[in-house]
Amino acid sequence: MPDLAVLISGIVVLYFGAVWLVRGASRLASSLGVSPIVVGLTVVSLGTSAPELVVCLVAALQGNPGLAIGNVMGSNLANIGLILGLTSLIHPLEVKHRVVWREMPVMLLITFAIYPIAFDRVLSRTDGFMLLLVLLAYLVWVFRSGHSEEIKSSHGPRDSMATSEGAASLLNFKDIGQVAVGSAFLVLGGYCIVEGAVEVASALGISEVIIGLTVVAVGTSLPELATSLVAAMRQEVDIAVGNIIGSNIFNLTAIFGTTAIVQPIMIPETVLSRELAGVVLMSLLLLPILRNGWQIKRWEGALLLTAYIGMGWWLI
Repeated sequence: MPDLAVLISGIVVLYFGAVWLVRGASRLASSLGVSPIVVGLTVVSLGTSAPELVVCLVAALQGNPGLAIGNVMGSNLANIGLILGLTSLIHPLEVKHRVVWREMPVMLLITFAIYPIAFDRVLSRTDGFMLLLVLLAYLVWVFRSGHSEEIKSSHGPRDSMATSEGAASLLNFKDIGQVAVGSAFLVLGGYCIVEGAVEVASALGISEVIIGLTVVAVGTSLPELATSLVAAMRQEVDIAVGNIIGSNIFNLTAIFGTTAIVQPIMIPETVLSRELAGVVLMSLLLLPILRNGWQIKRWEGALLLTAYIGMGWWLI
């Protein structure tokens, strides 16, 4: 019963965290003149990936590499199949050209790059630094490309963006605070959900890797799910899509990189042939869907959701 109460409390906290994060990020993007897709790929993705980082660090320090690896792989599967699937069922997602031609290939390249990095079955501190350097380069590229797009699309005089500078500064401060509080609530909610769910799963005698792929992965992906669903309902589609793509990139670079620097991760034998292969296959499934148009329709969302359930069944 206490575990169930923790689980329910986590869901409530998670919801409010998602609402505040999306609202603050949307206003922040508008006030700073930054594209919402850029905010979704960076600020929102970092905030919603925080629970995965906490869980992976704790798992690695406690000597549970299977839990850490399964968490990241399972979260990336859930982001594409479960979250994009459910989100597009609620509201068809209009996908920007830059997501198909830039962010999607980057996500696939980083996913494939894990194969040679993890070929020796260990993520060393050197590997961790390399992954963080990849993340830094990606962030610089995203912000620069997003800034250049805003300049090209801007037709108004520059002075119009500087009206009421004091009010804009106050707005930015409030929005940044809302993003920070929303992210903190997401971490707290995700932690409560995982704690309650893991206790229940452990009591049933489920193995560490399975817990990482299922209970922990879905639990730590709930911030992305809540954020994307709220963003879709608020018609902030760019934030919803950018959140998923950015979170997958953050999971593979920031979380694996930081965790490996703190504590090198030993990789179980089946990860490269099963879990990572599952993430690659799920990512590739997006290509034919997006090739037929710049929208993920409801029936395609149902297809992603079905593929996720089938992939999870196969992995388990």
